[in-house]
Amino acid sequence: MWKSNPEGGPERLVALADGVFAIAITLLVLDLDVPRGLTGREYHDALREVLPDFGAYALSVVVLGSFWRDHRRIFRTVREVDGQLITLSVFGLGIAALVPFPTRLISEYGGEPVSVAVYAASVAALGAAHLALVAVLARRPWLRGDITPVGGFGLYALDLAVTVTVFLLTIPLTLVVGAAAAWWWLVLVPLKISLGRRARVPADQ
Repeated sequence: MWKSNPEGGPERLVALADGVFAIAITLLVLDLDVPRGLTGREYHDALREVLPDFGAYALSVVVLGSFWRDHRRIFRTVREVDGQLITLSVFGLGIAALVPFPTRLISEYGGEPVSVAVYAASVAALGAAHLALVAVLARRPWLRGDITPVGGFGLYALDLAVTVTVFLLTIPLTLVVGAAAAWWWLVLVPLKISLGRRARVPADQ
């Protein structure tokens, strides 16, 4: 499994990833619910109570959607897969399928530092799996086609490493500031914008 013996094209693995990410995002919707038979006041109270669920849903849709896009971009460069590439992909997909669970923790117990830490650990693990995929492809040109990521594998790896680092740092931060450590994730917005601009520079020249 860990030897680089090409085992065919990436089409089935990409199709599997599409299905896993689609199902994971669909499962997030199941947590959004308002009971039936409520009076006017109860109905409005129930809507207010479900707002954290919508917030957690939106966060995880962005996270899963971003990683799905990254997975597609990674495999755009792949001509053949080997055992290690398959193993790392399945590992990452297993984590992606798990994301609805920490999402539920965030929506139900968002004030608990443990919920934030578990969510951060899940996202960091998913990012690490994708980072490992990029590292394998960078060292095994025989698995790649003629397409190279814009900015090269180094910039691509840096983008994923930033995500992993930010979410990993959240875990010790919860010991200091509690669940408010989740606000630390906003630092990814300017970082991602900056890296995105760097990736577009070669195409504009």
